[in-house]
Amino acid sequence: MDQTKLGWIYGVIGVIIFAGSLPATRIAVMDFTPEFLTAIRAVIAGIFGGMCLLFLKQAKPNRQQVKSLTIVAMGVVMGFPLFTALALQTITSARAIVFIGLLPLATAIFGVLRAGEKPSILFWGFAVLGSSLVTSFMLFQEEASFYSIGDLYMIASIIVCGLGYAEGGKLSRDLGGWQVICWALVISLPFMFYLTIWTIPQDFHNIHLSSFFGLLYVSIFSMLIGFFFWYQGLALGGIAKVGQIQLLQPFIGFTLSALLLSEKISFMMILITLALIGCVIMARKFS
Repeated sequence: MDQTKLGWIYGVIGVIIFAGSLPATRIAVMDFTPEFLTAIRAVIAGIFGGMCLLFLKQAKPNRQQVKSLTIVAMGVVMGFPLFTALALQTITSARAIVFIGLLPLATAIFGVLRAGEKPSILFWGFAVLGSSLVTSFMLFQEEASFYSIGDLYMIASIIVCGLGYAEGGKLSRDLGGWQVICWALVISLPFMFYLTIWTIPQDFHNIHLSSFFGLLYVSIFSMLIGFFFWYQGLALGGIAKVGQIQLLQPFIGFTLSALLLSEKISFMMILITLALIGCVIMARKFS
């Protein structure tokens, strides 16, 4: 199997894991503050990531790689988790998931800026079409304003996450996929540990078991295991190209939101998701 196809396979596995992130975050922020959830999930994942690096005797990154790892940490360890947690205090996970349709375009743009990739014009056409469908959907929703605070938090999360994905995908070519997220977590561990202590709840007795399960998912799967596959997929298949797989994430996320949170999934959401799947297929064809 060639590297490009293998990269897409890794990417699909990563997206499937990431699809549970927003529903799990929505559940967790019912009892935890966004700041505490962001910090503790990074601490838990950082401890496991550090153990992986230590036990497998990985070489320390050089100074330039540390700079790139800092960008990764700011994007996917701190920025995206915090902004999505803040957003999910005021909007449903189903609504937040639709914004993920903008993430492939953000990743592709940063892939060009940070990694020097040059996708074809037709690729860009379908990437922009997919993102335009998401934007149009949000503009014509009746239940909330496009400029609500939750929506703005989601837009911010997409920007920082796209940067973190592109930077991590580029760095994975030299450092390795799972090593990138592990080192990014270790670098951010001191600050996130301090933030955990500062924001820790005074009383855990009123926190539901479901919130703990949500915390466990975003800590182990969203923050660590999912990136093992995702960054390896970006490194093998190309940041911009494999990044388009994220357009499939809303479809999986909608299903989880309906099953776990009993959130309403509109017929328009389904139509938009099917159209996004078509954009992924065509972007893959012309990449």
